[in-house]
Amino acid sequence: MAAAQATGTTQSSLRLWLFRALVVGAAGLMLFSWFSPWWGARISDLSGADHILLRPWGVEIAAPEIRTYANSSLYSMPAFFAPLMWLYLGICMLALAVSLFVEKRITLGRFKLSLPQVLIGIVGLSYLIAVGTALVIAHLRAGGGGVSFLGTSVVPNPMTGGNTRFTGALKLGYWLAVGAGFFLVALAVLRNTIVGKART
Repeated sequence: MAAAQATGTTQSSLRLWLFRALVVGAAGLMLFSWFSPWWGARISDLSGADHILLRPWGVEIAAPEIRTYANSSLYSMPAFFAPLMWLYLGICMLALAVSLFVEKRITLGRFKLSLPQVLIGIVGLSYLIAVGTALVIAHLRAGGGGVSFLGTSVVPNPMTGGNTRFTGALKLGYWLAVGAGFFLVALAVLRNTIVGKART
């Protein structure tokens, strides 16, 4: 009987560490998506692949000439935006780190959840909200800048007096961010299944 209990404890411990490894992997995916461009645009008359890049913390101008092709509302962001987004990332990473080692259970109405589930779920949902909000805001700002956020727009070429093409497209980083958000939500939902019996 003691041997069976020891085996059960070992399996439970292994399953818990498996879950922790999955959380670390999800955090790594979130970080990778964070540092990857979410959207890029190029002007056909300029050399290079991407002349403007959208990242979670703001817009990066890869070619200064882009400012002459689009209204500043496309690439200008409030001064507080970048620090706020970096603070958000820090809070998310802290929450995921805490979720690895706490086992407290909380009650939300009729639901009894472990604190790790709540922390991981909040991070995942908030990241999905951030991804969706970024898409909506970027669409609006692109429209204010006189171009389409996705696809090709014809814009004036201030140097030749003719027209050129402005092409915007979502990057791999955006889809990785979506995947990271769903991965975290799935881990929160499946925690008890992966770990085994509810831990107190």
